[in-house]
Amino acid sequence: MRTFCRTLASPRMLPRLPIPKLEMTVKRYLESIEPLLPSHTSRSGESVDEARRIRQKYAEEFLMPGGLGRRLQQRLVDLDRASPNNWLDDTIWMRVAYLESREPLMINSNWWLTLENDLTVPEKIRNGTLVDTQLCRRWQIRRAAWLVKRFLDYRGFLLVNKIPSLGAHSGVWFRESALRLYGTTRIPKPGCDSVVLPGCQPGSSYIHVMFHDWSYELQVTDLVGGQVPAREVEAGLLGIVDDVLRRERDGESPILVGVLTADARDLWATNREHLISIHEQNWGTMGRIESSLFTLCLDDHTLPPVQPTMGGVLDGSHVSGHIRNTASGLSGNNRWFDKSLSLILESNTRFGVMGEHSPLDALIPSTITDWALEAPIDIGEFASDSWYPSRHEPGGWKQLNWKVDQRVLDQCSAAQTRAESLISGSDARELWFKDYGAKWIREASLSPDAYIQAALQLTYFRLHGSLTATYETASTRLFRHGRTETIRSLTTEMAKFICAMTTETPYPERYQRLRSALAFHHRVTRMAATGHGIDRHLLGLRLQMRPGESSDLFDDELFRLSQDWKLSTSGLSAGDRFTATGFGAAVKDGYGINYLTGENMLKFGIESKRTSTVASTGTFCQGLVESLNDMKDTCVRGSIIYDPKL
Repeated sequence: MRTFCRTLASPRMLPRLPIPKLEMTVKRYLESIEPLLPSHTSRSGESVDEARRIRQKYAEEFLMPGGLGRRLQQRLVDLDRASPNNWLDDTIWMRVAYLESREPLMINSNWWLTLENDLTVPEKIRNGTLVDTQLCRRWQIRRAAWLVKRFLDYRGFLLVNKIPSLGAHSGVWFRESALRLYGTTRIPKPGCDSVVLPGCQPGSSYIHVMFHDWSYELQVTDLVGGQVPAREVEAGLLGIVDDVLRRERDGESPILVGVLTADARDLWATNREHLISIHEQNWGTMGRIESSLFTLCLDDHTLPPVQPTMGGVLDGSHVSGHIRNTASGLSGNNRWFDKSLSLILESNTRFGVMGEHSPLDALIPSTITDWALEAPIDIGEFASDSWYPSRHEPGGWKQLNWKVDQRVLDQCSAAQTRAESLISGSDARELWFKDYGAKWIREASLSPDAYIQAALQLTYFRLHGSLTATYETASTRLFRHGRTETIRSLTTEMAKFICAMTTETPYPERYQRLRSALAFHHRVTRMAATGHGIDRHLLGLRLQMRPGESSDLFDDELFRLSQDWKLSTSGLSAGDRFTATGFGAAVKDGYGINYLTGENMLKFGIESKRTSTVASTGTFCQGLVESLNDMKDTCVRGSIIYDPKL
């Protein structure tokens, strides 16, 4: 049973995010590029010493009294003074990191989670052996109604300033971020999107439901704001499904507007403007979808695994079909990718969550989703006769319809073709490493997160023959409107460990280098989490530059390479109720890796592009297993005092 706490009264009781000292940021930046110097100089023809001297000169010029760096720092201080919460969140991060991106949200930006089954559902439905389609659909709807209730329950806690299992200081940061999950939609605009946050007010009263690409709204609060019981949500969903099936029997077909949200942002912005200009009904429908608390997608299929088990190495391959369906759907259909939160139920009741990334990071919805799954379906919450409703007439729900022309229909068809190409080009898999987990790593007196980072970088080096800039997410939850900072996980100490593991180095030395690398990673992580990272600061400085200003430090090829995140990584919780997690690779030839550090199992969601000639998800999974086994062997054989328990 979880405990509850009340959060602090106001986010303003949290400290402001600091602006790091200029000299310290530049010093740590120079340290961070040290591991990249050898590979850079092998291409440029410089010696390592010469390359180091050049970058030191760039830094000294940048830091000169009255120089550009000093002016940029003062402009950033002025920006902070004019910002209500902090210099980064108010004016920079969401816009630059997300809203200015013109790539499709599907796979490229949106995150996804797949979750364990609810054992209340009969086994024959869960394993797909029951052929009674009607009964399967009823259980799908029942689980959907229960999950809707659970997600609304959590919103209720947030609205009354009461949160499960979080301390007061963590709670105020969490509540502020979590409220963005409900009712938030990213709106496509030419050049730069915008975000609407109506869910931060108690007035939002309905969810958006999609079935067979039809859109409906379903009321989930009553006239006085009270939450509709689960049995009424179920009855409404049954009515919606019944209405769709009736329409299709009568020869009606849905208009696939949802797939337009899977398109490139400028193209979707143009199509959205055209769509709402055709008829005022479209403006109303669009507004209702965008103001809904969240989207519920009911799929009439269950995708099977889409790749082989690779000789047993990829233990998580049985959920590969679920990953694909949650991340994209069959062809980008029956989804609204702009919504901050989408609950996705397959025909066998399998459950996944997908969301748009800009308003909040996946840590928030993963925490809420984990809480929602704590309680299985409570049959007592549902009416005993609700299996057999007669719901041809709307009751708490209504259809959201479109008026379209041939141009919209053509664009929907073209968008679906583009979505299918994007989906087929994405190789997203889940590796379940079962030989050991966080428990063994801690017993070896090592940090699980740092240990996993070392394994990822060792794997990359072995596969590609070079080191690469590595992005790891750090949370800045200690601060008002704190979001994230970059942990530059590739360090000189990490490079020394990788060198030891890939040469004829004795085990005791390998082990000591591992410990040194992990200890330094802990320090870098602490700096990032306490507002003293370097990447957000460097970004803020660059954005203060005015026309005609330039800096050799920022124009340097090594500066670009130090942010070419071929390893884009992030860790969540132990995730015992999660079967898979993931997000897309940040660059064409890279990997997007989300990992869960369970006590006795490590889970890795890994995505790369099949269009890449160098990156391979399957090969990386195999290499990661080898790295994890070799690292444990190094710890056991390299320990100065051998402990047989290890």
